Amino acid sequence: MFAEPQGPGSFLFGMALDGMRDKLDFIGMNVYHGTAARMGENGPEPVDFPAGYPHTAMDWPVTPEALEWGPRLVYERYGLPVYITENGLSCRDWVSLDGRVHDPQRIDFLTRYLRALSRAIAAGADVRGYFHWSLTDNFEWAEGYSQRFGLVYVDYPTGARIPKDSAAWYKEVAASGGVL
Repeated sequence: MFAEPQGPGSFLFGMALDGMRDKLDFIGMNVYHGTAARMGENGPEPVDFPAGYPHTAMDWPVTPEALEWGPRLVYERYGLPVYITENGLSCRDWVSLDGRVHDPQRIDFLTRYLRALSRAIAAGADVRGYFHWSLTDNFEWAEGYSQRFGLVYVDYPTGARIPKDSAAWYKEVAASGGVL
């Protein structure tokens, strides 16, 4: 049971509580990977991925089906439009001798995940938007500057930016309306 707030700011606190009762307009989901599970004697239990299963530089398993089933289940459960607010992967990116940053793993990953998202939409999930994480390499809250999620490479000492191959690929996909 909440005690009624007293003193300065109590009006704003009450307004915030009232706002929490409002209907949501959409659900935002950050989807990077999923966990395989099976029904055990006491309910669901995780299943280990086999040896050699693909993982990102963050050691997350590559599970594109998470971007199919996650939005589908959330939409079926809540009936609200879904936005994918974060999705992407960390790779071991570096500037090649030709001065470019080649990141075929990111392109492969995004192709697989966006195809899965397309299947979710085809199955009826109301997905209104997709946002790749991240535009540029940046400070990752738990890993600092050791992980590179961006479509644009950042040379941290100089601040120089180099669009990766995935940036050009993503630009084409966006311009085509999502044709993969």
